[in-house]
Amino acid sequence: MATVATNHKQLIIDLLDKNNIEYRALQHDETPTSEDSARARGEDLSIGGKALVLKYKESQEEDTGFGIFILSASRKLHNKSIKKELNGKNIRFATKEELATLTDGLIQGSVPPFGRPIIDLDLFVDTSILENEKIAFNCGSLTNSIVMARVDYMKVCNPTKVFSFSK
Repeated sequence: MATVATNHKQLIIDLLDKNNIEYRALQHDETPTSEDSARARGEDLSIGGKALVLKYKESQEEDTGFGIFILSASRKLHNKSIKKELNGKNIRFATKEELATLTDGLIQGSVPPFGRPIIDLDLFVDTSILENEKIAFNCGSLTNSIVMARVDYMKVCNPTKVFSFSK
């Protein structure tokens, strides 16, 4: 029996509509990279919200779990900052299989920048997101995007923690 993937786009639109938040929803050709997404949206790469699902451990004995880490698409992940902030020992990207299981069917590049209630994972937001007036992101697929005000995103994303983890 095949499982049906969650409609993440609809969950996000419902959340935004429920909170009376303005946004622009776009459908475009498949965009496998952040650069492709920025071109398809007609927006600067820096406003792209890159969502990375990472596994982090606080010690060798303890398996802390996974989280979604959001940073500007123009920036690179800085593992040492995450290790320092979360007292982590090991950090790695989720495998394709883990990603699909944890996000109810999503693939790399399609993960939206939302934890609970959209995806049941902790959400960590990099301070680079706070530097822009807008945030743009893939919305559960490589062919759907949303562009919205960053202040509105921060009102509804409910981050576990906001700190600097990019360079």
